[in-house]
Amino acid sequence: MDLGEGRFARASVELKVLPDTRRIRAYLRWSDGGKSPARYLGQVEHETRAANLAEGWKMAWEKGLLTEEPPAEGSWASSPSVRAVMRANRSKDTRPELRLRSLLHKQGLRYRVAARPLPTLRRTADLIFSGPKVAVFVDGCFWHGCPDHLRESHKNAEFWRSKIEGNRIRDAEMDRLLREAGWTVVRIWEHEDADAAAARVIGAVRGSPVSHPESG
Repeated sequence: MDLGEGRFARASVELKVLPDTRRIRAYLRWSDGGKSPARYLGQVEHETRAANLAEGWKMAWEKGLLTEEPPAEGSWASSPSVRAVMRANRSKDTRPELRLRSLLHKQGLRYRVAARPLPTLRRTADLIFSGPKVAVFVDGCFWHGCPDHLRESHKNAEFWRSKIEGNRIRDAEMDRLLREAGWTVVRIWEHEDADAAAARVIGAVRGSPVSHPESG
C-alpha cells in the first residue's frame, strides 16, 4: 500500500460481523507510524472466511487502495488481483483441514499431511492413508469452483473462469490417475459439516461405502 512520500506498508483484510444483522463487512487495515488505520471496503456474503477474504482483496484492488508489488522471479502470479487472492487463500493447514484432522485423530486414525499419493506424480493430497490407499482433498470453494458458493468476479472474469476451470480439470485428472492406481479418493468442500466429512473419510479408510454430496 502506497502511503505517499516514498513510504509503503503491507495491508491486510479484516472481517467484522455486525452483531444485530450478522452481516459481514470487509475492511482494509495497515500500519502507519504505530497507528492502525482502516478503510471500509464493502459487505461480503460468502459462506466461508477464505472466500470473504478473497472478495475483500478484490474490492481493495478495484478501489485503487493498493499498489502493485513486483512478483517473485518465476511466479505466474503476474497481476495484483491474482497475488491478492493467493495470499488470502492458504494452500494448506486451513481451518477446515485442521478441524477434519482433529476429528480423525480422535478416532485413532493416523495419516500423512500434504503428501504425494503417487511418488511419480508431483501432486499432493491434503491427507493420505497409505495402508488402505485413501487420498483426501479438502477443496476451497473459491479455487475449485464450488457450485453452491462460487461467485464470479466482475473484473478479469475471463481469467478467473479459465483458472477455476483449469483447476476442475486438474482435479478430475488427479482423481482418475489415483483410482487407476487403486486409490480411493474422498473430496470434501471446505463448507461441509466437519463431522459428516470425517464420517466419510472414516468410512473410506475402514472399508465402508463412501457417499458423496450431490453438490457443494
